[in-house]
Amino acid sequence: MSTIKSYEAATLEQACQLGTSTLYEAAGLTISSVDPAIRPVWPGASIAGPAYPLECSPGDNLSIHIAMEKVPRGSVLVVSTGGFVSGYWGEVLTVAAEAAGVIGLVIDGGVRDIAALTARRFPVFTRGISMRGTIKASSPSVGQPISFAGTPVAAGDLIVADDDGVLVIPAARVEYTLAQGQARADKEAKMMAALRDGHSTLELMGLTSWRNEK
Repeated sequence: MSTIKSYEAATLEQACQLGTSTLYEAAGLTISSVDPAIRPVWPGASIAGPAYPLECSPGDNLSIHIAMEKVPRGSVLVVSTGGFVSGYWGEVLTVAAEAAGVIGLVIDGGVRDIAALTARRFPVFTRGISMRGTIKASSPSVGQPISFAGTPVAAGDLIVADDDGVLVIPAARVEYTLAQGQARADKEAKMMAALRDGHSTLELMGLTSWRNEK
C-alpha cells in the first residue's frame, strides 16, 4: 500500500468538530470548497482524513478496484469521474473499503445501494444516485493529483466533509487552518453568549450605523 501523510486522531476530531463552514471562513477563503452539488448520502455523515485521489473514466470504475489494493488505511477516497453519474460504488465496494480501512468516499459521479450505505453508516458524498452499473476497462490514474470538479486534490490533503459540504485543505495549510478555525469558533461562542444576554448582531458586529438607515 502507498504511504501518504497521516494526521493525529486529535487533529481529525478537531476538524470534524469545527466543521466545514467554520474552517472555510476561518482560512480567509484561501482553501477549496468542493462543488456544493456533491452532497452526503445520509444526513449527519461526517468525515475528516487524508485524501487518496483517483480518476475514473466515465462509466468505468476499474480505478476504484485498483485503489483498494493501494490505499493507506484511514484514507478518504476522492474519485473524479468528470461528473458522469453512474453507480460507480455500492454495497460490495463499501464492504471492501471497510476491510481496507477506508473511512469515507467523495465522488463527483454517482453511487447506488443507498439503503445499505445508510445502514452501514459509511460516509459517502456524491453528485448523484444511479442504479446503472459500470464497466471495468480503463484506469486513468490512482493515487496521483487530480482536479476534482475544478478543485485540486493531492494525496495527503485533508478532506473534511459534513452536511454543509466538502472541503479540501492542502496538507501544508492544515495546522494554520485548524488554528484559525478554533479561534473563530471561540469568538462565535462568546458572541452567542452575548446574544443570549440581550445584545444584537448589529452591535456585536459593529453594524450599528445601519439602525438609522432602515
